[in-house]
Amino acid sequence: MATTRRNKKPKVCLVLQGGGALGAYHIGAYQAMKEAGFEPDWFAGISIGALNCAVLAGNTPEDRLGKLETFWERISRPDTDAHIPNSLAMAFNTMSASSALMFGQPDFFTPRPVNPWLAPPGEAATSFYDTSPLFTTLAELADFDLINQNKTRLTVGATRVTDGELVFFDSKTDEIAPAHAVASGSLPPGFPATQIGEEYFWDGGVVSNTPVNGILDLAGDEELLIFMVDLWNANGELPKTMSEVLWREKEIQYASRTSEHVEALIAKRNLDHVLKTTPGLVDSAQVPDVTTLKAGKKIDIVHITFDPLEGHIPLSDAEFSRRSIRLRRECGYNDMKQALEESPWTQPNEGLPCHFHRRKFEGCWIENKKLDKAS
Repeated sequence: MATTRRNKKPKVCLVLQGGGALGAYHIGAYQAMKEAGFEPDWFAGISIGALNCAVLAGNTPEDRLGKLETFWERISRPDTDAHIPNSLAMAFNTMSASSALMFGQPDFFTPRPVNPWLAPPGEAATSFYDTSPLFTTLAELADFDLINQNKTRLTVGATRVTDGELVFFDSKTDEIAPAHAVASGSLPPGFPATQIGEEYFWDGGVVSNTPVNGILDLAGDEELLIFMVDLWNANGELPKTMSEVLWREKEIQYASRTSEHVEALIAKRNLDHVLKTTPGLVDSAQVPDVTTLKAGKKIDIVHITFDPLEGHIPLSDAEFSRRSIRLRRECGYNDMKQALEESPWTQPNEGLPCHFHRRKFEGCWIENKKLDKAS
């Protein structure tokens, strides 16, 4: 595999954002990494990203892709890989999403027999769906004993209901079980809060839909090469229809301002590096002797983002047809493959230890320079 600018093999981290059915994009992204020899040492995810990461971390490298494919086959219906013209895609996707809302998804979630508005107080009155099938699916497809051996690290984020805090569960310090991944994907009011110990948790995306901040906080002094795979784009066009308004609202909400957060953290870490390597540069009592972020780590973050397919609908994140799964996976594969071919982390830099490479291919960015489709 390629090395970083310092010719040292970095710890490879795969960071997967939440986004429901859009998470099929992650399959292709991981496949491209695997084919190029970038097998992650650390998986981190929120929501559907946490579920995908649990399956990947809970299997040996040779079995990971196959088990992830099986997971998506099990939570979708076999008769939904229709080859239809793009002109009919919106109608097809609407029917598929409507089916998910009415009947749930196999091995994933099922509708409550009683509408929660009519149910007595309790768990059945707090969500429209029951996620019990998902616990069984994860237990069958991921080896949690293997995860807890911590040969490959797993981190998932969930929101504690009682205080709204985003909590990261990490296999290095916690005993990880299916409930941790399910908790990370327990988005209200569709899904109920998931109990872990004495506390209850909702989807991590309620607070922040990407775990990259957690990765940077939990990391030691290793050199890191982070592949951040997002499903929502904070940048978009002005909506012209109500359908576009509903979709744009979701994009803004769940994009979680990833780029701004990461750039602020990288800027802070690079400032720490400058202050510590050039102590005479700033001579002020207002500059702390010890900063909160360690300056010694070398970090590259390669960021790719899914762009909606033609015919997408406001409920695309609840649209699990095998047709859409296949197409989203292809997009993830192509985008990650191009990111790996560019290998921006191998290029010369300004002497700073931390870099954020945003890449927009069909639709990622690299170092803030927009590229057209032909590039």
